[in-house]
Amino acid sequence: MSKIDNITLHPALLDIVDYRKSGLSLNHIVGCPLNCAYCVRHFFDNFDLKKPTILATDEEAVNTLVSHQFFIPHLTPLQLFNRATDPFLPDVRLHTHKVLQLLDERAFTNLMLIITRYKVTAEDMELLESLRHLRVTLLVTYSGLPDGEIEPLSHSITRKSIETIAKQKRRTKLILYWRPIVPGWNDDEETIRHTLSVAEQADAIAYTGLFYRPEQENYFDKEGIKIPYELTHRRKILPAETEARILKLYNEFGGSTPLFRKTSCAVSFAHELPDYNGHYGIPELCNICPQHQVKRCTAAYKIPSTEEVTTLLNMYGYETDFEIDDHHVWTIGLGEQKRYHLQHTLGFQIWDRGLPHLKGQHGRAPIGYPESFSDPTI
Repeated sequence: MSKIDNITLHPALLDIVDYRKSGLSLNHIVGCPLNCAYCVRHFFDNFDLKKPTILATDEEAVNTLVSHQFFIPHLTPLQLFNRATDPFLPDVRLHTHKVLQLLDERAFTNLMLIITRYKVTAEDMELLESLRHLRVTLLVTYSGLPDGEIEPLSHSITRKSIETIAKQKRRTKLILYWRPIVPGWNDDEETIRHTLSVAEQADAIAYTGLFYRPEQENYFDKEGIKIPYELTHRRKILPAETEARILKLYNEFGGSTPLFRKTSCAVSFAHELPDYNGHYGIPELCNICPQHQVKRCTAAYKIPSTEEVTTLLNMYGYETDFEIDDHHVWTIGLGEQKRYHLQHTLGFQIWDRGLPHLKGQHGRAPIGYPESFSDPTI
């Protein structure tokens, strides 16, 4: 794998560590040949880079991660290669192995989320199962979409990965990452039932909609891909009617794999932990969760004090007015990365006054929700 000329990259990609809602993300390799039409690489003008290309050595990357101001040993949830490549591509998988080994050698027990839709082999699983400290979750993206222009990679490859992981996992956890769910693409009864049957091998299911932003809109228009949405949005889109159909069919299916609205909820459940994002602060999210998981989150739920929030803000040099209520801390203008950092540190929701979550929408875009769902924030 060759090093890239950094000036050809979007500036955001040059920062190999960034914070996302599900964890602090390490991305020192960019480029992917899988050509999923909806890929977030469109956001970084990077979709045409097909060959995985390295920005730093694995050792440099790990040192950058663990010395980052946002990294807290044993607490901060981590993600690897989830922004601009797939961690199990032939040119990437050994780097995935190396990073995990380097972190595990330091005895970090942080949660580690690894998202893939590619080939996970028996050799990969042997490496993952050899780890003794990191708590690893494989989130295998599976949409049920037919092979074609939206997802060129054969679903048989992904199903084989799920089978391999399920057969060999002991410490490693497996989530079927059901995404993107889009009306007219993969929300018919046959596809939903098929996906639920595949998920029977997983520890949990996390389902979500589509990031549909101007970059995807332009690409879909160019490629002639039909999309049911007239508007784009910064948040993922999953209409209320589509979710209702999923929940109805899930209940009729009678499977054994729990279903979750939020990624961190599924991951935390699999590791027998309370949700590290503090989603219990949004009670309507929890009405599909297993009762023993709700009890686990209830027991851990703690509203931070003014002193605790002030101490953290001062410790990290964050400047914002804030207000604490029973469900979340309101802030102003902190930005996503700082809010997620505080959220994972406190295990409590941190919101921005200018970007409220509306009741009934579960943190999603308002597209596909009637006005009755746009009640004041809870």
